Amino acid sequence: MNEKRERADTRTGTEQEGSWRSWPSREALTRLGVPRGRIVLDYSMITALSVWVLAGCYTSGGFEGWYAPLPPLGYGLCVAAALGYHHTTLDHRAAASLGLLGVIALGGLGAYAAGASTPATVLWIVVCIMAMERLPLPLGLATVAVLVPGFVEADETGFLGAGLTTGAVLLAGYSLRLDAHARGAGFQLLAQERLAREAEAASAALAERARIAREIHDVLAHSLSAQMVHLEVARLQIEAGADRSEVLKLVTSARSMAREGLAETRHALSALRGDMVPVEEYLQELAREDRAEVDVSGERRNLPAEASQAVRRVAQEALTNVRKHAPGARTRIRLAYEADEISLEIRDSGPPPTAEGGGEGLGLGSSGSGYGLLGMRERAELLGGSLDAGPDGPGFTVRLRVPA
Repeated sequence: MNEKRERADTRTGTEQEGSWRSWPSREALTRLGVPRGRIVLDYSMITALSVWVLAGCYTSGGFEGWYAPLPPLGYGLCVAAALGYHHTTLDHRAAASLGLLGVIALGGLGAYAAGASTPATVLWIVVCIMAMERLPLPLGLATVAVLVPGFVEADETGFLGAGLTTGAVLLAGYSLRLDAHARGAGFQLLAQERLAREAEAASAALAERARIAREIHDVLAHSLSAQMVHLEVARLQIEAGADRSEVLKLVTSARSMAREGLAETRHALSALRGDMVPVEEYLQELAREDRAEVDVSGERRNLPAEASQAVRRVAQEALTNVRKHAPGARTRIRLAYEADEISLEIRDSGPPPTAEGGGEGLGLGSSGSGYGLLGMRERAELLGGSLDAGPDGPGFTVRLRVPA
């Protein structure tokens, strides 16, 4: 896909840099995008011009008797050459295109030799316009230059009439060329825009896959690793002949972790589908289990899926750590909608003095592994935000800021 886009850009750039000596684009050489009314008008003019040329051949008096069938035969040959010229110019074949134009010019020469100077001039004018419109400009100008003596010879006013005819031919042919070039450039831009949209869609799909992988990893890796630890300890205790109640406690804890992991997975999948409750409602529901306070400020609005999921996951991880390392602590959650971002602050007061250990070393950061804080910080940085976490007096504070 990127190669197609590069080829299209290269082709357009080449034509813009050397448009005076290069072939018109394929889009410009076709009838693509021409209104139907314009096509009907063009064919009507060609038909009328054909009748006029043939009538002029017969009224000149040069095609009588045995020569009467020559005008329609010769004109039919010119039409076939013109159709062939259309295809050879599409393939950018210069020699074949000039040869077919030469056939039409020879048809005009035959008409002039028979005394039909007006039909001959018309055929030569058609050749010049076709050359100016569809050939590289040097070849088009060379074709016009070759036929200028014919205009001088056929026009009764000599150089004056030939000069006017040549100027009109150049103007008409170049105007048609510019019109076709503008139409072709428009279709090239549309093709490039289509390729750009396809590239953006592919990039968005890759980003979505990465986001899904990150969500599943954050949920399952944390949950499954903890379960594995508990189950491995239970296995070792069974082999060592430990008390049944101790083993049962570990298995029950692993089952509880599995249940929580399943619930978190469902939340993540709902978020990925966009089927989820507003952030503030989710925080209130999450805080209800820990009797935490929730304070929401700012004008509420719909958040991007990634920002919303980041807030949810950070809040969930922070409250889980408070539950593990500072049981019984008072927790306050503050969510603020700001101009171009959203901030989340979760602060706990630390474990009460009556808790085991007297509150020493039971802060959020004392778990040892650091997995939760690391995962939260990486999630924030991927969104262009930041996460700060550390001791705050006797407790611990987590602050998240992400663009929204």
